[in-house]
Amino acid sequence: MGSEQQSTVPFTVPSFAGEVPDAVVKVLDSGWVTTGPQTAAFEQDFADHLGAAHVVAVASCTAALELCLRAMDLPPGSAVLTPSLTFCGAINAILHAGHRPVLVDIDAATLVPSAATVAAAAARSRPAAMIVQNQGGYPVDVAALTEAAGLDRTRVIEDAAHGPGAARGGAPVGSSSYAACFSFYATKNMPIGEGGAVASSDQEFADRIRATRLHGMSKDSWRRYLPGGSWRYDVKTIGLKANMTDIQASIGRAQLTALPEWQRRRAELVARYDEALLGLPGLVVPQRELAGIQHAWHLYQVRVPDRDAIIAELESAGVATSVHFIPANHMTAYQEILGAEECATVPVTDLVAEELLSLPLYPGLSDDGLERVISAFTGALRARG
Repeated sequence: MGSEQQSTVPFTVPSFAGEVPDAVVKVLDSGWVTTGPQTAAFEQDFADHLGAAHVVAVASCTAALELCLRAMDLPPGSAVLTPSLTFCGAINAILHAGHRPVLVDIDAATLVPSAATVAAAAARSRPAAMIVQNQGGYPVDVAALTEAAGLDRTRVIEDAAHGPGAARGGAPVGSSSYAACFSFYATKNMPIGEGGAVASSDQEFADRIRATRLHGMSKDSWRRYLPGGSWRYDVKTIGLKANMTDIQASIGRAQLTALPEWQRRRAELVARYDEALLGLPGLVVPQRELAGIQHAWHLYQVRVPDRDAIIAELESAGVATSVHFIPANHMTAYQEILGAEECATVPVTDLVAEELLSLPLYPGLSDDGLERVISAFTGALRARG
């Protein structure tokens, strides 16, 4: 596990299992470092972990989202619902796939869209598809949002970048989704450094992702160079260069064994945050509607007045923080693409976005580091009381 420097509590430090170095060396020694046997083994390991029928490993969650949209064969320029409070990569995936983002407002208590906000966005756009996001690790009710959008489940993509470790009704996020996209970026609950995956209940859909992650080629290099393999291949559909390497996959396999303990530590840290912070004047702690769900606790997000000044005070006290996210409708490029009328459709997002603050939360955060964060944060809030 990483640990914070004595002078500063970082916002996040990636954790790595002790088996990672040996796993990487074995791949290097094998002579095969790109997509191959380790990638296939990681896909099976992650599918088993989720309880999913199929997993396809890819280069990133952003690539996963675009590949899923392309695999749906939507008419060009189709309306795709998405929360505005999301990472820019999710919006870019819609645009790169040749479609039009339609912004969905959020519920202030959960930071994710509600059935009502989805229905409102669908009523003005007649969507062909939807991306739903597990903001901070809070598992959305995909079935309810799918119904509210008036869509078939085969037109809904679950952005589960924050999702490993989350569950709803006892079912892990991604276990039964038509398309759930995961991230293994350096800051995520199961960091590889870079990487992503698509989990799907549909074999034909998974096979399309598997082909289009590598240019649309009918066979990857590993299968062409296996004993008895042929150099011949076909390209039946246009794909991307979005495959995972065996080096990444070997890290992921080792990381997966450590994930349950890391999740336990995240939950422990959150409980201590809650005990110290809930009820402080001026503080709103969303995502506390936890009946029937298991939060992944990728982020510990709060809402505070005078957010930017509090960030500066915490930085002066040696505590790093972050904000998740700057809404899409606040970004120059998307404002130009979407237009003023579309950008004005998410008033709750606009309000919440000015108050959101993410506090340090990662398995390597020490007890002393946690107390430093709590002390600096409570002091900053009480000074405004």
